[in-house]
Amino acid sequence: MIVSNMEELPGQRVVRHLGVVQGSTVQAKNVFRDIGASLKNLIGGELRAYTDLMNSAREEAIARMKQEAEALGANAILNVRFATSTITQGAAELLAYGTAVIVEESPE
Repeated sequence: MIVSNMEELPGQRVVRHLGVVQGSTVQAKNVFRDIGASLKNLIGGELRAYTDLMNSAREEAIARMKQEAEALGANAILNVRFATSTITQGAAELLAYGTAVIVEESPE
């Protein structure tokens, strides 16, 4: 499955448009991560526990989006975007969405 944030793929042409697909996950903060993040806020630097949490959430959202596209028969998802929103204090949704398509090599 090709996943791209581009609207078109070099050397490929869209032969069928299958519609918008999405995948999301809601992640909550962890009390142990919060303790470490609080300490890190005092001295500065990257909050790696939260970086890892968001990376994991992004991977899960992409995997769910790909499952939805595969169920439609797509072999690519184009124009992929991400969005986040706060669900409640300490929990956020990460959404991945794009356009499911069937592509094939251009005859050029």
